[in-house]
Amino acid sequence: MQMTNPIQPSTNIFLDYHKRTLPRSLFTLFYLPICLLLLAGCASKEPEILSEEEYYQKAKAALQNRSFQAASEYLEDLETYHPFGRFAEQAQLELLYARYNSLDPFGAAAAADRFIRLHPDSPNVDYAHYIKGLAAYYADESLSLRFFPINTNSRDPGQARDAFQAFSTLVSQFPDSPYAPDAERRMIAIKNRLAAYELHVAEYYIRRQAYVAAVGRTRYIIENYPETPALPDALALSVELYRILGLPEYANDSLAVLAASFPDHESFDSDMRFAGNRVQIESRDISQIFDFRWFDD
Repeated sequence: MQMTNPIQPSTNIFLDYHKRTLPRSLFTLFYLPICLLLLAGCASKEPEILSEEEYYQKAKAALQNRSFQAASEYLEDLETYHPFGRFAEQAQLELLYARYNSLDPFGAAAAADRFIRLHPDSPNVDYAHYIKGLAAYYADESLSLRFFPINTNSRDPGQARDAFQAFSTLVSQFPDSPYAPDAERRMIAIKNRLAAYELHVAEYYIRRQAYVAAVGRTRYIIENYPETPALPDALALSVELYRILGLPEYANDSLAVLAASFPDHESFDSDMRFAGNRVQIESRDISQIFDFRWFDD
C-alpha cells in the first residue's frame, strides 16, 4: 500500500518560506523595538533634583575648572527647579559668563536680554549689557573666517550693529562702569567696520553703474563716519560720482574737503591735481559683448 505524505510540498519553496517567517519578521521589526522602549521607560528613574545650593556649588566648581558647558547646564537646572531661590539672580548672571565662554554667543545674548528685563535695577546690569555687546561682537567670528580668506567687509554687519547698540547703551547709561572704556574702544572698531561695509556697497553699485545709489552710500559715510579710515576714499569717490552725474558744485565741495584733509591721498598726482580713476564707465552696448562681424560672412 502506498503511503500518502500528510505534508504536501509547496509548489513555490520561496513563497512557502516567507509565509512561515513573515509573522516573526513583523514582530522583530515593529513590535520588539516598542517593547524594548516601554521596558526602558519603566526601568528608568526620575531625574534627581538637587537643592539650590548643590546646583550652585556644582556650577561654581565647573566654572573654576573652565567646564563652561557643564556650568551652563547646572545653572539652567538651578533656574528651572529653584526659580525664586536666593541664588537665582546670581545664577542668571553667571549663566551669561558660562554661555559666552562655551562659544554660544546667541545663547549668551538671550540670557543677557533676560537678565536686563528681569533685573533692570541690579548693580550688575552693566555687566549684562557688556556681555550682550561682546556676544554680538564675536557672533561672526567663526572658524571659516579664521582659516579662509573671506572679505569681512562684504558680509552683512547686522551683528556689528547690535553690538554697537549694546555698547552704546552701556556707555550712555553707565559711564562709570569698569566695562565702559573697553566698550568705547570696541565702538570705534565697529564704526570702522560699518564704514568699510558702506564703501564696499558703494563700489558694488559703481560696478553696476548705479551711480545715484553709490553716491548715496559715500555721502552716508561722510555724514555718519567722518572719523573712520573709509572717509578719504568716500570723498574721492564722491568727486568722481558727482562729476558723472553732472553736479560740479557738489564735486568741488568734496574735492576741497579731500585736498584740505587728505592731501596725500592717492587720487592726487604730484602737482595736487585730482586724477581719480576708481569709477570706470563701462559700455553696456550689446556690441561690446558679441562680435557681430561673425555674421558679415
